[in-house]
Amino acid sequence: MSKMKVGYVGIIGRPNVGKSTLLNYLIGEKIAITSEKPQTTRSQILGIKTTEKAQIIFIDTPGIHKPKHELGSFMNKEAKSVASGVDLLYLIVDVSQPFGVGDNYVLELVKRYKLPVFLILNKIDLITKDELIKLIDDYSKRYDFDEIIPISAFNHTNINRLIDVTKDYLEDGIKYYPDDQVVDYPEQFIISELIREKILFYTEEEIPHSVAVVIEKVIRKKSNFVIYALILVERDSQKGIIIGKQGRMIKQIGIDARKDIEGILGEKIFLELFVRVEKDWRNKKSKLKQLGYIPIEIEE
Repeated sequence: MSKMKVGYVGIIGRPNVGKSTLLNYLIGEKIAITSEKPQTTRSQILGIKTTEKAQIIFIDTPGIHKPKHELGSFMNKEAKSVASGVDLLYLIVDVSQPFGVGDNYVLELVKRYKLPVFLILNKIDLITKDELIKLIDDYSKRYDFDEIIPISAFNHTNINRLIDVTKDYLEDGIKYYPDDQVVDYPEQFIISELIREKILFYTEEEIPHSVAVVIEKVIRKKSNFVIYALILVERDSQKGIIIGKQGRMIKQIGIDARKDIEGILGEKIFLELFVRVEKDWRNKKSKLKQLGYIPIEIEE
């Protein structure tokens, strides 16, 4: 078996800096949900990019933030643990936002990892060339990054250069995954995330951070899959918002989610959504342990 450039790349940064958008484009498929709302990603997402001469395994992480509940603490631990076993780190920064306390916290964290670090200056389409030059100079004084690469994940600017430079930092090895595999997570996890993404898109205010999706059962039939999904919220008022007037909201969420899930499974599905109030679930360690990490058996 011929050798190729192989390695793991951790993606780290504050919430809403474009980590998941970048991962999806790097992989060439939608494997991580995206939203304008911060703290969309709640756990590590592993995406695999295989070319003729390289296999790069990217690990996307939740945005590092000041936690307000057990879920937030878990998300921070997920992000900070990414340094274990990776070959280099991408520190993603949103150049349209001023450098603040949170940015300094993440930077100090990265300094302790003793790994090669690429500073990825994202959203360069939102600032001028002179502002970008000033930012590069400012960050160069804060830390001796191995590479500083300006990009726009949304517009796909400079992504090919990012991949090429990344390969230079990887060792020769044997690939870990088959050529056609792009994600290393159970399908049920991806399905639950796609449903949550639609809830984030259609709801406002406190709903996005107070919702979780559990795939309770998947039944394979001759011509389709039947998927039963439970949407958890913390208050009765939130349940009412997600169901909507005469059930319109939950119906629309189901329609949009079903289209994406059919794209993943490559088969027709019937999606049944239920909503249940689980008060203060984000602070219940037992409930957090259950969400998204228990494999669901497929009934034949």
